[in-house]
Parts: sequence; structure tokens; C-alpha cells
Amino acid sequence: MSAGRQEQFTQRHESLWQQFEAVLDYKSLSWRNRRSAEKPQAIDLPTTYRQICQHYALANSRMYSPILVDRLNRMVVRGHQALYGSRSHFLKSILSYFAGEFPQLVRQEWRVMAVSTALFYVPLILMIVLIQLKPDLVFSVLDNQMINNVESMYDPANRVLGREREADSDLAMFGFYIRNNTGIGFQVFAGGMLFGIGTLFFMVFNGVFIGAVAGHLTHVGFIDTFWGFVSGHSAFELTAIVISGAAGLKLAMALIAPGRKTRIRALIDNGKTSIKIMYGAVVLFIMAAFVEAFWSSMTLNVGIKYAVAALLWSLVIAYFWLVGRGSSNAA
Repeated sequence: MSAGRQEQFTQRHESLWQQFEAVLDYKSLSWRNRRSAEKPQAIDLPTTYRQICQHYALANSRMYSPILVDRLNRMVVRGHQALYGSRSHFLKSILSYFAGEFPQLVRQEWRVMAVSTALFYVPLILMIVLIQLKPDLVFSVLDNQMINNVESMYDPANRVLGREREADSDLAMFGFYIRNNTGIGFQVFAGGMLFGIGTLFFMVFNGVFIGAVAGHLTHVGFIDTFWGFVSGHSAFELTAIVISGAAGLKLAMALIAPGRKTRIRALIDNGKTSIKIMYGAVVLFIMAAFVEAFWSSMTLNVGIKYAVAALLWSLVIAYFWLVGRGSSNAA
């Protein structure tokens, strides 16, 4: 009689148990293995877990076979770890991402990174140099009002540099910089969906615009106020812009040269990589906003600011060049 009840019990719930085990198996895979594994059918994990607990209690009370009871017990233990250990797992995943996966992805995608770097830095540097030789060239990029605004922001007579504001508005400016910086990043990234034309345009445009501002302020003599202000957060912000451009170009590659894949399949695959890269770019933008709001506007000896800027640039370069190289499958 008990054997018959156990068989009916098993047949009734076997499908749910298999789905639950499949989800737990998938969650236990590393991010690399998940890319090649088939994703299981989605389930309501907390609700299913409570049902499994009930099944375990029932099987135990009815003294079903030890094999079945042990299987349900393992599911209960694994389900508890998946649900209640998710916070620590989430933090561990974040640490793992920044301690290896992010810099590895950037190195792995060195081709689009190189193109993005050229699209941004060549017009930027060229514009700075050309304005020193032909100052009126700035009017081809900035109008009179914009020129007056940037000059007033970096006037050596200002008490607070970078923006006319009260000293107690650092937190508000932090929010403003986050919105502004991430807006540029997502604009550049999303431009990849237009077969890369949007990414190409916005990268060159930002390079020309920033180069025009930097070149003009350098020409009028606001060297220490401007470069002292921007040098601190530039390591994070400019690197994030280049990385966002690379993510956009990765999307464009799927549309322009999908290879043997369909464009949709290539876009899905490249999109996964691009989104992962953008996670890191967003954090860099936030870090840039923090430095810009709370450090860049401080009135300090410009030598100190340049020294800190050199340190931050060295750390950023070392991070992307060295971190994660000892991990398996490093790029």
C-alpha cells in the first residue's frame, strides 16, 4: 500500500522536482558555462521551494524510501542556499566581476576598444592642437554663449571651479554628474543599433566638443583651473566613454558582419557581451561623478591635483592591463 502511495506521489510531483533541480543546476554554473548551457524553464523559485519543503515533510512522515527522502532533503538544502544565500552570492558575483571578468572582457574585445579609442581621442587631441595654432577654429564648434559659459566656469577668480554653485551643493552636483555622464555613455552604446553610425557620430562629436573646450581654455590661459579640475575624474570618465563606444561597436558588428549566424542571433550573443561591458562602464561613470563633485572642485594646490590625477590614471591602466590575468580563460 505504501509503495503504491509513494509511486503516485512521485509521479504527481516528478515534473516539478525536475524543473526545480534544473533551475538550481543552472544557477550553480559559472558565467562562462551558462553561456553554452540551455536555460531551464522559468519557475517561481520561492513558491516552488515551499512546495518542495511540504513534499519533504510529507515523504518523511509517511516513511517513504530513504532514496526519495534523501533526494527531497538535498533539494530543500540547495533551495535554501539558492534563496537565502542569494545576497552573499550576489555580492560575491559583483566582486568576481570586477576582480576578473570585467577587465578580461575589455582585453578580450581589444579590437573594438582600439577603434573606439581612436574615434574619441584622435579628434580630441587634434582639436586641442589645432586651436592653439588657429584659435578662431573654436567658433566652428562652440557659439559665443557656450564659450562665455565655459570661461566663467573655469575663471581663476572663481571660488568654486567647474560650475557656478554653492559650496553645500556637492551632493546635488553628484546626482547631476551621474545623470550627465551615464547619459553620454548610453547614447554612445545605443548608437550601435544603427549599424554603428550612432556610435561613430557620438564618439567623434564628443571628442571634437571636449577637445574644443580644452583647446580654447588652454589658449586663453586657464590651464591650471581647467586641467586641474578635469584631470582628477578624467581617468574614470574618459575611459568609461571609450568602453561604452566599444560596447556600441560590438552591437554594430553583429548587424554588419554576423558571419554564419543570423543577425538576430549575432545581436543576442554580442549584446550579452556588450551589456556586461556596460555594467563596468556605468560604475566608472559613477566613480567619475563622485570625484568630480567632491574632489575636482576643491581649491587645492594644482600640483596635488595633478599628482592625484597621475595616480588615478596609473591605477586605471594597471587595472585593465593586469587584473584577472591569473584567472582561467583570461583574455
